[in-house]
Amino acid sequence: MELWTFWSFSLLASVSLSPFLSKFMAQAEISSPRADERFYRLEVTPLEARVTRVSLKVDGTKVSNAFKREPVKWNNDKKPGNGPDSGLGIKAAPNYLPRVKTSGEKYDNVSEPAQRRAAANPGFGNSFPVARKEVKRSVASPYGGTVDGGEAQRRDTFVETVQGASNSRAEYRRPGEETRGSNPRQSEPHLDTSTFALSGDSAHNQAMVHWSGHNSSVILILTKLYDFNLGAVTESSLWRSTDYGSTYSKLNDKVGSRTVLSYLYVCPTNKQKIMMLSDPEVESAVLISSDEGASFEKYPINFNILSLLFHPAQENWILAYSHDSKLYSSMDFGRKWQLVHDNVMPGRFYWAVMGLDRESDVVHIETRIAKGRAQYVKCRAQRCTEGNRQYLFPGHVDTNSLVVQDEYVFTQVTKSGRASYFVSYMRESFKQMKLPKYCLPKDMHIISTDEKQVFAAVQEWNQNNTYSLYISDSPGVYFTLSLENLRTGRGPAGNLVVDFYKVEGINGMYLANKLVDNHIKTFITYNKGQTWALLPAPATDVAGNNLHCILPFCSLHLHLEMSENPYTSGPITSKKSVPGIIVATGNIGTELSSTNLGMFITSDAGNSWRQIFDEEHNIWFLDNGGALLAVLHATTPIRHLWISLDEGKKWERHSFSLAPLYVDGVLMEPESDNHIITFFGHFSHRSEWQLIKIDYKGLFSRRCMDGDYQTWHLHNKGELCVMGEKQIYMKRRPGNRCMLAQDYSRIYSSEPCLCTAYDFECDYGWERQADGKCSPAFWFNPNGAAKSCSTSQSFLNSTGYRKVLSNNCKEAGRYVYSPRRQPCRPRPPRGLRLSTSHGELSATVGSNVTFMVYLNDGDSLKTSIQLDFGDGKKITYSNLSRTDDDGIKHIYKGTGIYRVTATAENNQGSDSSTLFLHITSPVERVYLSAPIVAIRGKEDNLTAVVWPSHSRTLTFFWWFDNSSEPIITLEGSISYTFLREGKNKVTVQVASGGTVIQDSKVITVKEFFRSLLLSFSPALDEHNPDIPEWREDIGRVVRTALSQVSGVPEDQLLVSLYPGLPTSAELFILPDEHTSSEHKRRSGEALETISHIFVTALNQGLIQFELKTDVRIIVYVTQQTLAPLVDSNSIHSGSAMLMLLTVVFVGLAAFFIYKFKRKIPWIHVQTEDSHKKEPEVISTVGQNDNMSKVKLSEFPSPKELMEKELEARSRGGIGRNMERIVTREFPNCTNV
Repeated sequence: MELWTFWSFSLLASVSLSPFLSKFMAQAEISSPRADERFYRLEVTPLEARVTRVSLKVDGTKVSNAFKREPVKWNNDKKPGNGPDSGLGIKAAPNYLPRVKTSGEKYDNVSEPAQRRAAANPGFGNSFPVARKEVKRSVASPYGGTVDGGEAQRRDTFVETVQGASNSRAEYRRPGEETRGSNPRQSEPHLDTSTFALSGDSAHNQAMVHWSGHNSSVILILTKLYDFNLGAVTESSLWRSTDYGSTYSKLNDKVGSRTVLSYLYVCPTNKQKIMMLSDPEVESAVLISSDEGASFEKYPINFNILSLLFHPAQENWILAYSHDSKLYSSMDFGRKWQLVHDNVMPGRFYWAVMGLDRESDVVHIETRIAKGRAQYVKCRAQRCTEGNRQYLFPGHVDTNSLVVQDEYVFTQVTKSGRASYFVSYMRESFKQMKLPKYCLPKDMHIISTDEKQVFAAVQEWNQNNTYSLYISDSPGVYFTLSLENLRTGRGPAGNLVVDFYKVEGINGMYLANKLVDNHIKTFITYNKGQTWALLPAPATDVAGNNLHCILPFCSLHLHLEMSENPYTSGPITSKKSVPGIIVATGNIGTELSSTNLGMFITSDAGNSWRQIFDEEHNIWFLDNGGALLAVLHATTPIRHLWISLDEGKKWERHSFSLAPLYVDGVLMEPESDNHIITFFGHFSHRSEWQLIKIDYKGLFSRRCMDGDYQTWHLHNKGELCVMGEKQIYMKRRPGNRCMLAQDYSRIYSSEPCLCTAYDFECDYGWERQADGKCSPAFWFNPNGAAKSCSTSQSFLNSTGYRKVLSNNCKEAGRYVYSPRRQPCRPRPPRGLRLSTSHGELSATVGSNVTFMVYLNDGDSLKTSIQLDFGDGKKITYSNLSRTDDDGIKHIYKGTGIYRVTATAENNQGSDSSTLFLHITSPVERVYLSAPIVAIRGKEDNLTAVVWPSHSRTLTFFWWFDNSSEPIITLEGSISYTFLREGKNKVTVQVASGGTVIQDSKVITVKEFFRSLLLSFSPALDEHNPDIPEWREDIGRVVRTALSQVSGVPEDQLLVSLYPGLPTSAELFILPDEHTSSEHKRRSGEALETISHIFVTALNQGLIQFELKTDVRIIVYVTQQTLAPLVDSNSIHSGSAMLMLLTVVFVGLAAFFIYKFKRKIPWIHVQTEDSHKKEPEVISTVGQNDNMSKVKLSEFPSPKELMEKELEARSRGGIGRNMERIVTREFPNCTNV
């Protein structure tokens, strides 16, 4: 188990697990761990190991957020590739979560200090909880004084040999046990043990352990007191051993006695380099060591580090993610930091993949731009300014969806509730991943990208609690079904867990738990998912009793979860260095169960199984896989372990401690020659941390020689051809007490076999039938080779099969399964499809729109393609192949809806396809052009003027007063009749794409009113900024001046200034709101009188106001009729101007008709009818040049004028001068 080499493991403060928690789910937000042999991911992980002494009542939780980012129970000893543990997939976990155990020599190179946020994010980072069990402390504990803080205490060589099974208690001896005594001679198999207690740290409830590995004797332990109430570390101690754990020294003085340490990291490419973080609640700093912790330098930082990602090759290069979503880079191992980007999604940042990215300092990041939307950005770590960034995916992607792993880059885009998945292979352009047509995925998780092939767990449209396993071709584009209804579940944090396990050391061998008729059963495949079979049960149980378990009614079922805790083995384990051996927790029966569990082993790659224990144990491989170590998974303290040298047939019991120990974890370095194991735990709940060093070299008498090995044949139920070849392996003869060499060859020989149908998987669009043959799916046309004739006169036509990757079979002379070369035959184009690169039917003005043209059937080499963009431009290609790679790009310069048509034509016929593309531009502002005063019952025109102008691409929502539903139009104008007097609020909203803006106006509705057109001193134009707020303020000042001069209440006056220059306005004189209906005629006459007063005052220049010091503005009556008023700004639409000219023409026509009819210039008098009178508007638009001018002191009061006017009317007339006051229906006016 490479997992135990140099792990530095961190235990989440909020997690409490029993020692060796076997059900801890492997979590991968992109579904699973990535394998990256080139980067040796397992070697580049700082792997902190945290051991927590907390109550078992505390719930264990692990946080992981994927694409929907959810971990997968994918079991593989290879960690994710170059990213911060992104796991794999389109559901990728954040790259700094070590979610999956994969085999090989690679560790994830990311660490994350999440403990101080345990309450919010329990479980981030390579933090693997190993809980210390709570026990009742004995009053007379015999163990309390046995440990002398720092001294090696004893050596124990007690050994027992047991045949077959385990016992129910560690101390229980099965009948027939052979006791060799507690003081054996040195020539007999024995263990050498020593114990060390970390004195003074009994209150510390967390520990992080790191073994440098690679034959280094240095072990570092960071113990901490984590306060769950404060959510912070309050005390810490750093311990260091230089003799493989025999003794430890405390380093608090070297790091600073007042420094509180929270995390420990180790450079994955140079284990001598250590980085530690101080707790940010006390100080924010990093402590750096280049000599395995012998000395430290402290460097302050100005941000809080949440996770680190080490470069896979450069030992000094680090990426750090902060609490405020910023990403920093350091090129000198943390001494100096530089900001890379300030809005990065957590866990979505990756170093370059060597051999694929041109520069080794390239980083791939996902940056958040809006809720649910992100961008894929590529840049250099120290040069990531906007001008140096590359946006490799055209358009936005879903948040938490970017995964950079091995040769692949995955991302996801959701539109209209449907997700599409995209992949880039070898850093080429993105292509949409193709699943069977009616798979209709609801969810997808990438499980693995081993061997240049993608394994994906897909939840189809008709699945709820299960997923299906799909396997791709090398580019990761075309997927075929391998296994339906995989068992899934949810981890402690709600993350997805899929039961799927890769067996290490055997190519193409996998285990999976599948739902069959509401029963979970375990299946095995030897040909990479082409065929699956149930596991045969052992013939007898651990006691030798016959089981009578007959396939297919009864079989062996295994738990396939992988432990996230590197100090426990988990329920299943296999190792590349010992191919064919699998040890797992499981049960025998009709389905998988969580009760009556035992331990089972196979030494012939799953063809036969034996039961080795009737209780759950944690089992590790020792001596490069030549020996097995078993430790009881117990809630009680233990002091014995079990070792087998003959593949589990016989077990020897050894005592590792005189006093029973609550075991919190086991640490070992498997790929070394030192044969050292470290147990750590506690004797009682409040005792010191105990570290027990075990040297098991005494189990062996010598190194293995050639005669100590034997061969065995890999087979599948007797079939010797597995993955296209016959393979013979070597292994040590069972029972030989010799030490295996690290470099001995496990494969003795291999010979290719002739290919069969199961050496091939069904090609895209083909399905496996009951007889093993592949036939086309009902929706797939195998003859529709759209691109097959793009480069020559012949093409390779699929036979429905594609060879399983890494299968080494050879076809006979007649190639039955491989694609066959066929001549291109002339065919008319059929099934032409036109789309944009991402299926969107809208784009912004000036953007580069990429069109994709697809042809389902036809001679693509001789078929020309013409694309009409709908804006007067066309382009023609001589054949379809020229449009394949990057599509056809075009830029639209104006808004509108364009009909885009693609036509494919050859001498056999033609076909066409059309789409309608909406080209929009961002709406900057909208102005509602509406009258400030309207007549009740009369229709008024309202216009929304938008800037910049759009053509047929906007939607207008009109809200009137308290209406619950808007009136929706596609045009920017509407006619509306107001039926209620008073103030009516009108709001127009303009929707353009995802943008909505609005403008509102309050319109005063009356039965009648009068108005005067006003102008101002030219000086006002010099100070007119032409904005609505300024016009409102000037109108308010003018209204106040008019009211002060005339005594008319301000609530009867409205002054509206018009946009543009010269500055002009309109004065509206409104009837008294309290006037009863029977006095409306007299009220109209009163308005006429008031209008007279204002004309006189305005002509005398009596209406003035001070704009600023020494700038006084005089208000005048305009000398000419102003036609229906609209906004004169440049933002007016064409329809508004047309309306303006129309109303002007109608107004002039009405003027001449009435002038001719009544011979009274500028006056339109409405027909008087005592029984019915139309509402009227009285507007003064002219004045008598001979009108007498009066001084303000001589100006009569409004009351006197009113009395005189009423008296004159009662006498039957009104002065001729007053007849020049215009009475007319007031046209619609514009106000701002």
